[in-house]
Amino acid sequence: MNQNWNYPTKIKFGIGRLEEVAASCQELQITSPLLVVDPGLIRFPMLEQAVSSCRRNGLACKVFTGLKSNPTGDNVNDGVRAFQDGEHDGVVALGGGSALDAGKAIALMSGQQLPLWTFEDRDDNWIQANSDMIAPIIAIPTTAGTGSEVGRASVILDESMKEKKIIFHPRMLPSIVILDPSLTLDLPPELTAATGMDALSHNLEAWCSPIYHPMAEGIAAEGIRLIRTYLPRAVADGRDIEARSQMLVASTMGATAFQRGLGAMHALAHPIGAVYDLHHGTLNAILMPYVLRANRVMISSLLERLCMYIGIDDPSFENFLDWILGLRHDIGIPESLMKVGVDLSRTQEIGQMAFKDPSSLTNPILFSSSEYESIYQDAILGNIDFLSQ
Repeated sequence: MNQNWNYPTKIKFGIGRLEEVAASCQELQITSPLLVVDPGLIRFPMLEQAVSSCRRNGLACKVFTGLKSNPTGDNVNDGVRAFQDGEHDGVVALGGGSALDAGKAIALMSGQQLPLWTFEDRDDNWIQANSDMIAPIIAIPTTAGTGSEVGRASVILDESMKEKKIIFHPRMLPSIVILDPSLTLDLPPELTAATGMDALSHNLEAWCSPIYHPMAEGIAAEGIRLIRTYLPRAVADGRDIEARSQMLVASTMGATAFQRGLGAMHALAHPIGAVYDLHHGTLNAILMPYVLRANRVMISSLLERLCMYIGIDDPSFENFLDWILGLRHDIGIPESLMKVGVDLSRTQEIGQMAFKDPSSLTNPILFSSSEYESIYQDAILGNIDFLSQ
């Protein structure tokens, strides 16, 4: 299955292709890469493999692991200092969404004079950046979830505001992506489930978006079909290399498809994750049926069509929702936000933050802050019964 693709960037897919990290650096004329790595990978051989590949080929690489699971502005600033102090000329981001997002933001900020938040994805803020000073990026995902390796943005936590902000620039799109399924084999079942549901949320919200983008729509449909087939297998047997390969592809497809837009799952998951410091994929997984139900009037026909494509008998909104609920149960996703420590104390605040989140703008329905509060409350309390009505 080893292949090279160019969609939307150069992608090197296949087992064992981590060995090509040094050659990829040389292809981009990177002589001194900064490896931005999830701290949890320090004990895994893949990090030593990447470092050895670089040094064996004469590259002066160093490793930066100063990241939180929800990367912060301070993490990015620390990474920029490490980049500049080490006189690096490129970034290799290795890990899950936190490493990929932080690595891209570090590359963006490595030569900027303006502060990070200047480049929040609003209006045309990105044009204020000095594009020539953005370092080249190689992205190597180790989870099958965020798809950040093919994105032009990073989600970074502004700790002073307790708010996740989307930092955007077209040149944040990595120049080379290495998709090596073997790097995902040791991902534990609970993270396989959560990251896989994150990939599903990207494909599904892209499918339901009202934006006209037929190419993204087609990619989303196939991504959902792959996830339906392979996510349960990847959770049940982490060494199933076919399932791992297809989930890694489906994750990349989700982030490619959401050029069409996201929606209320992400509009809610962003503030909840910022306030409670919870895993983004887990939040999307918990929120998914509640948001689908709230969007029902606008998406029923879309989900009927999707049922036919992915192989759900008797296509209907109800049967699609039953599949989602069954999938969540089978792979161990909690049924409610209360199960992960979220309570009702900040309902109004979360509703207002969701209403202001950029992802809300491409939800099939433009919910008010009070409607977001209602969805959020149901998700906290686990009001699943209403879903069958």
